[in-house]
Amino acid sequence: MKVAMKAKDTATLSTIRLIRSAFANAAIDLKAEKLTDDQAQTALRKMAKMRQESIDMYSKGGADDRADAERTELAVIERWLPQLADEDQTREWVREAIEEAGADNVGKVMGALMKAHKAQLDGKLAQKVVKEELAK
Repeated sequence: MKVAMKAKDTATLSTIRLIRSAFANAAIDLKAEKLTDDQAQTALRKMAKMRQESIDMYSKGGADDRADAERTELAVIERWLPQLADEDQTREWVREAIEEAGADNVGKVMGALMKAHKAQLDGKLAQKVVKEELAK
């Protein structure tokens, strides 16, 4: 935060303030004094998802300046998020989940998959891959 202040990087500074606010709100919601790493990561993922949805809506609506501002915020948020699994890794985990669950039901496979790899997966990508694998 100090680095952003000294560099007069207003976009980064405002995003860091938003992150701190989201952490404080999450702590209040969870009735915790401090957030665990998993809880903080969940809050960051939620923020990133909101930014991505905003980017999509602004782009569709022709508000490219607002979409660019959201992209900037998303880039700052993603600095603190671990990298999500790519499609090949996700596909491998989906195949394992199908074998474990022994199911042809998307819900059961997704449940097993998320239970094992929730923090490492993009839910939309996982759902797409599960549907593709079950269609085979």
